[in-house]
Amino acid sequence: QVQLVESGGGLVQPGGSLRLSCAASGSIGSIYDMGWYRQAPGKQRELVARITSGSTPNYADSVKGRFTISRDNTKSTMYLQMNTLKPEDTAVYYCNVKSTNLGRSYDYWGQGTQVTVSS
Repeated sequence: QVQLVESGGGLVQPGGSLRLSCAASGSIGSIYDMGWYRQAPGKQRELVARITSGSTPNYADSVKGRFTISRDNTKSTMYLQMNTLKPEDTAVYYCNVKSTNLGRSYDYWGQGTQVTVSS
């Protein structure tokens, strides 16, 4: 059974920082793409950042220059360093992992972690 465990969310003041982690475990196969998405109340889930197996990142325009995505393939773990946080970054953040196993592709989601930016 595959599990994605997210951690690092919480309440932070505007301008502050948080670091999210997403650890994958179980028979997940070969991970080739990882990403962070977020969903604010009343809004659709949106891409925040993705990172390829070769560690090439891609960011939403709204977080460029403030967020940094990274991964540790030896630990099947992904991180999201969030700096200069704004109230509009408030959302539930979800990690997503795409992998292949025995010739099939899989798409896994974490349970979500709440990030609240407020004074």
